[in-house]
Amino acid sequence: MRIALIGYGKMGKEVERVAKMRGIEIAAIIDLQAEPKDRHFREITADALRNADVAIDFTTPSAAIENIRKVSALGKNMVVATTGWHDKLDEARHIVSSTGIGLIYSSNFSIGVNVYFRIIEEAAKLFNKVDAYDVYGFEEHHNQKVDSPSGTAKTTAEILLKNIERKKKAVYDKLDRKIEEDELHFASIRAGSIPGTHVVRFDSEADTIELKHTARNRSGFAAGALMAAEWIQGKRGFFTMNDFMQDYFKGK
Repeated sequence: MRIALIGYGKMGKEVERVAKMRGIEIAAIIDLQAEPKDRHFREITADALRNADVAIDFTTPSAAIENIRKVSALGKNMVVATTGWHDKLDEARHIVSSTGIGLIYSSNFSIGVNVYFRIIEEAAKLFNKVDAYDVYGFEEHHNQKVDSPSGTAKTTAEILLKNIERKKKAVYDKLDRKIEEDELHFASIRAGSIPGTHVVRFDSEADTIELKHTARNRSGFAAGALMAAEWIQGKRGFFTMNDFMQDYFKGK
């Protein structure tokens, strides 16, 4: 498999490092700040993607849709690991459908996080039947992260809302009032160099149950994105990491 990396920040460099360890060729690196040479390009063009089988996007929320449009027009399959553009998923689906490529998107490509999502789902189904427990969550990330709340936090909140009937809506901002019983509060913290921590707590007068995922570094995100790139080869349509995970566990 030959990959085009779109975005060469911390995550792009980590994908490159893990890819080299796994014997995966980096066919192109595309970044606005790149000095054009060898495999380095500043824009998504036919020349940049010529030797790539799959493109992996780790850029910014404002660039995501335009990047999808350009890569799709060139007929290349794609992994979109950029977060913060959740409100434009329908537009992305339309682009993918009209061009006939394959694309896989996730708020988090870490295999551990996606197992965590499944644990949260099963816990939520249980606590749906136990009214004595309230539920809330929070996430922590480094001070360079551009979106808040994280895409992973939003996915976690959506799982909780889908499976706990007494919770109807998520609140991500601060509350200068008493929280409503049907609201799920999910807070964000930005500080230091934290790769990513997500916590969900189920709380009652008697006890607290905590489900927590802590990323030690960025390697898990990079490894998951590369696994998704291998999986999306030869496929058509819009997929999420949940589709990948279902396939992954079939063979286990």
